Amino acid sequence: MKLVTAIIKPFKLDDVRSALSEIGVQGVTVTEVKGFGRQRGHTELYRGAEYVVDFLPKLKLEIATAGEQLDQIVDTIISAASTGKIGDGKIFVSELEQVVRIRTGETGEEAI
Repeated sequence: MKLVTAIIKPFKLDDVRSALSEIGVQGVTVTEVKGFGRQRGHTELYRGAEYVVDFLPKLKLEIATAGEQLDQIVDTIISAASTGKIGDGKIFVSELEQVVRIRTGETGEEAI
């Protein structure tokens, strides 16, 4: 089992969600986060004063998968979230040791 964590631009959420639904992904957790990568934030002008925005708003998507769909999920997120500009985000894939469905007590791939 794998956990796919993707950091994307907020305005790409609908595109990514639709694309994941089309390939049969049933569950996605979305969290509003802030951060920066290579772009290191940017400067903005507010009421005549310039200030630095260090942390940019992003969305973190988390998807648990049994593994067979892993490459398809990653490719789908890349194609749906890409704008071709800096700050498009990152995808992290990590191992899931155990999953438990609270309602039924199912464990492992059955719980996903």
